[in-house]
Amino acid sequence: MIVLAVDDERPALDDLARLLRDAPAVQDADVAADGREALARLGERRYDALFLDVRMPGLDGVELARILRSFADPPAVVFVSAYETAAVEAFELRALDYLLKPVSRGRLAEALARVQEARAGAAEGAQDEVVPVDVVRGGGTRLLRRSSIRYLQAYGDYVRVVSDDGRFLMRGPIGELERRWPDFVRSHRTYLVSPGRVVEVRSSTLVLDDGSEVPLARRHAAEVRRRLGV
Repeated sequence: MIVLAVDDERPALDDLARLLRDAPAVQDADVAADGREALARLGERRYDALFLDVRMPGLDGVELARILRSFADPPAVVFVSAYETAAVEAFELRALDYLLKPVSRGRLAEALARVQEARAGAAEGAQDEVVPVDVVRGGGTRLLRRSSIRYLQAYGDYVRVVSDDGRFLMRGPIGELERRWPDFVRSHRTYLVSPGRVVEVRSSTLVLDDGSEVPLARRHAAEVRRRLGV
């Protein structure tokens, strides 16, 4: 997982970041010294979870959590505090956990496990989602299950959707689908792939379960391998 730790007290932030970076479930842990800096980082990178101090000057943790609720694909929130007083409000904001300082390795591992479970459940639900595809050729709207889609390919002003039910062209930029469908991974500047359909990773291509191949660019290879767990 890629996580962001947010705390205005530098020693506490350093301790939390060290624990997160030592955790086997965490691939990378960034830090932010306050809510404003955290918002800026959220605009630069997608995070799986925020470990968020409750009391901070300016934009505090609770206010930042409220802002996150307006995100299309918000990261999971775990509050970290020296006080228990905000616990009820935290869970009203659908925080996955509430850790008291000083954070122990055991409690941190429990919180990370909750984040992983929530991500797995969200991914499973997303794969079962029925999505409308506005068909360019022939007109009309086709309903496809996300789990039936193998990959998406940018095609001029359109996106080619390649699924078990056929190939369709839909209007719109591929970047918008990448934002709306975070369970797909970018393998190339013009391709988004469903990780569950990949059966083999080669040096410059991905082989899918129907035998088709899509390009794998060097700049995206590390993220693809991370998402596939290889």
